[in-house]
Amino acid sequence: MPLADAPVPHVTFAELTTTDLVVDAVYAGGSSGHTGDDPMSKIIKGIGNQGGFRYAGSPALGTVKLAVLYTSGGEVDWPDYLDVETGTFTYYGDNRRPGQSLHETPRSGNILLRDAFAASHGTPADRSKVPPFFLFEKAAARGRSVLFRGLLAPGGPNLTSDDELAAIWRATDGRRFQNYRARFTVLEVDRVPRAWIQHLLNGGDPLDGECPDAWRTWTESRVYRPLLAPSTTVVRSKADQLPGDAVGKAMLQEIRDYFRGREHDFELCAVAIWRLMAPSTGAVDVTRPSRDGGRDAVGTYLLGPAANRIAVDFALEAKCYGPDNSVGVREVSRLISRLRHRNFGVLVTTSFLNKQVQDEIQEDGHPIALVCGRDIVEVLRQHGRTTADSVRQWLTQSFPQP
Repeated sequence: MPLADAPVPHVTFAELTTTDLVVDAVYAGGSSGHTGDDPMSKIIKGIGNQGGFRYAGSPALGTVKLAVLYTSGGEVDWPDYLDVETGTFTYYGDNRRPGQSLHETPRSGNILLRDAFAASHGTPADRSKVPPFFLFEKAAARGRSVLFRGLLAPGGPNLTSDDELAAIWRATDGRRFQNYRARFTVLEVDRVPRAWIQHLLNGGDPLDGECPDAWRTWTESRVYRPLLAPSTTVVRSKADQLPGDAVGKAMLQEIRDYFRGREHDFELCAVAIWRLMAPSTGAVDVTRPSRDGGRDAVGTYLLGPAANRIAVDFALEAKCYGPDNSVGVREVSRLISRLRHRNFGVLVTTSFLNKQVQDEIQEDGHPIALVCGRDIVEVLRQHGRTTADSVRQWLTQSFPQP
C-alpha cells in the first residue's frame, strides 16, 4: 500500500524503545506527570529529556553521534518553520536572550550548528562526522506526545552558505544579542530503522548499520534528496487563512489599524510583503487608486542567472480588510481581467478569500498567488517581526504616514 494511503502510526509509550521512526507518526508520552514522561529520551536513550537541542556525545569535543531538534511551535520570537512542500526546515539556535555570546550557551547547541554546517561544505570525510539530525515536533494531543517530522541534513540544494546558517541580531529590553538561524533539508526517508539508531549510539560508522540511502548520498556527494510533499488541499477554510494565536491576530490588527482610513496606502505594504515571500521580485510600480477603491501594482519577477535574467510580468492587488470581511469574486475578477498572456497575478489581503473564489481560480487554472492573513503573519515572523510592537515599528519606518 502506498505511504500516502497508509494510516499514520501511533506508537504507545511502552513501545518507544523498540520502534522505528516513521515520518509524521505520533509517539506517545507517559502519564506520570513528570519529566520521565518525555518520549524522545525513551526513543533515543542518552539524549536527555529537556531542551530544543538533545544529542548523544559532546559538541565541544566534536563527538556528537546523533542529534535531536525539538520544536514546540509556540516560540513566537523564534518561529521554527517546516515547509513540507519543499522539505526545508528553519530552526533557531539556543542563544535566545541577552547576556552571553553566540556560542556560550548551556547546551552548546550553537556550537553544534556551527561545526555541523562548516563540515557539510567539506570533503566526504568531513561530512561523515556530521551527526544525523532527527526532527521532532510537539503533537497536538495532550501531554508530551511528539511527531517525528524527518531526518535532517544541514543546508539545502538551493541555498547559499549565508542562507544556510546566519548569525542574526535580536534585542530584548534594549539589549542586543546574536543567535543562529539554521536551515536544514528533510531528506527523502519515510522510515528510520531502529537498528541504525542503535548503531549510531554504539559509535558505529554512520554509513553502515541500515543507513538510509538518502543520508549516504548526502554524505558521499552532498547531493540533497528532499522529501517533497506538494499540498493536495486547494481550498483553505477561513480558520486556515487567519492566524490562530493571539499574538498573530494582534500583528495583523496592527497592519489594519495603521492603514485605517487610508487603505489605499496598504498597496506599498503589500508589495513589501510579497518581496519577503518572493525575493527575486524586480521593479514594481504602484498605480493611482482605481474606481472600485483599490490600488494596483505591476512588476516583474526575475528568473535565471544575473547576466541573463528573464523578467516575468505580474499584477498585484491588495485588500486591507477586517477579519470578518472576505475577498470575493468581484475583487479577484478584476485582477484576472488585467492578466495578459504569460503574466501572473498576486492578491494580498489581511483577511481571507471565500471558497467560491478559491474554487474558480483552481478550476479555471488562473495563475494567481493568494496571500492571506496567516501567510502575512508567518512571513513576518520568519523575517524577525514576531510581535505587534515590532510590526508597528516596521510599518512606521517603512511606510511613514503623510
